[in-house]
Amino acid sequence: MRGRAGPLVKTQPFLRTLVTPGTLCALVFLAAMAAVLQYSVRAFIPGSLEPGGFTLANFAALIKPLYARVFLDTVWICFLTAFFTLIVGYPLAYALVHVRSRFAKSFILITVITPLFLGEVVRTYSWIIVLGSDGFINTVLIKLGIVAHPIQFMFTTLGVVVALVHVTIPVMVIILAAALSHIDRNYQRAAASLGAGPLRAFATVTLPLSMPGILAGVSTSFAWTFSAFATPQLIGGGRVNMISNLVYQLGFASFNFPFAATLCVAGLALVLAVLWLSNAALRPLERMGPH
Repeated sequence: MRGRAGPLVKTQPFLRTLVTPGTLCALVFLAAMAAVLQYSVRAFIPGSLEPGGFTLANFAALIKPLYARVFLDTVWICFLTAFFTLIVGYPLAYALVHVRSRFAKSFILITVITPLFLGEVVRTYSWIIVLGSDGFINTVLIKLGIVAHPIQFMFTTLGVVVALVHVTIPVMVIILAAALSHIDRNYQRAAASLGAGPLRAFATVTLPLSMPGILAGVSTSFAWTFSAFATPQLIGGGRVNMISNLVYQLGFASFNFPFAATLCVAGLALVLAVLWLSNAALRPLERMGPH
């Protein structure tokens, strides 16, 4: 017993070394969340940076059409972004896992993860150049004679979603690639031996078995997009607002920090509720994954 206790005692300081930074980060995060929650139930005093007494009027104001509309728009934009990110990211993840050429694998991987190495503002300004009235897309369409006048991409929901899809593709592809790589190839060979073609084998074997990865990727993309700020701020131009933009306007333009904190708390509660409902509704599909 003494001989076995020695290594166990030695590993305890090492475990504490690993756990301590994470514990400190969690405590700081909880303290920040407590401060935001405390601000959300305080009254706003015009002309003063100090909040007033405790009140629930901030939460009652959330039902006003202006703020309710922003919440609905945010959920809709997040849903569209997650959906189109899945449509674009699944083929890339499938090719990344199944292609045999190392050069092709490296090219796909570098192309996919490049947005992670660019700042959000840099990515957004790049899309302004692409989507603008005199941008790349409109210039090509006009020169080819497809359209006579520039198409309005900027300051629209479409433009915001396109730019956000570019941001979330790396996360989606990485999650899907991990799920696809864990699927046993023998399942696909068995389907082929029973007469299933490539499309049928994909629809009946690969797609159902990758469902847990699809659900994880969609949920992560939805939550990732919910806090987007620079992209809707610059691409939307004030016409397409999300919760983060409204928080900025109230907190730093009007200095209404209590109501901005209320929006943060309500936004966090909303995204948790949406993710919980979506996971509960799609839980039967997740059981289709490999066991």
